[in-house]
Amino acid sequence: MVREISLTDFVDIVSASGTPKLNKVRYIKRRGPYSPAKDFYRPFREHLINVHRENRVKQALDDVMPFITDSKKIHNYPFLIQGYKKWWGNKNLIWFDPPSMNWSAHNVDVRVNPELGLILNGQAHLIKLYMKSPILTKTRVDIITHLMEISLAGVCNQVTIMSVLDVRRSKLISPTVPIAGLNAALDAELAYINALWPQV
Repeated sequence: MVREISLTDFVDIVSASGTPKLNKVRYIKRRGPYSPAKDFYRPFREHLINVHRENRVKQALDDVMPFITDSKKIHNYPFLIQGYKKWWGNKNLIWFDPPSMNWSAHNVDVRVNPELGLILNGQAHLIKLYMKSPILTKTRVDIITHLMEISLAGVCNQVTIMSVLDVRRSKLISPTVPIAGLNAALDAELAYINALWPQV
């Protein structure tokens, strides 16, 4: 049976070590199928995508708030909106549909699915959104952009930069230096997940 996990889940596993790593695999296996109701950032993410797809102005990001009733979202979403507006600034952003693919090995499928496809000042970018409060680490960025590169570069119609946007901090990160041995290291992580899965 193929184990299917999200890119975020995979990065969480790779970033952990020891018992927390084991516990993360156990949690992912046991939590059940994806539920939109439990996806904290889904309303913001979908609204942001629609704003770009419909070529609306950045002030339209505010339009999501009247539909938010959850108190935690009401508290958090303004930080996301403010951060994204600051990053957007005066940039000329043109939407294109981002591709998604599975990266597969050792009976494990990792869903590689950047949320945004944007031509930014003439250069195509595939962008994975990071919306959490904790500081975005270099390790997470390296894993995400590397998997985007090896999974999606071949299906893009033009040269495309793989990036992660730290939304709250208005920071787009696009690594440019390949990391030697990363393919082998990530392949080993998939082998670990596959071996551990039946035992947790």
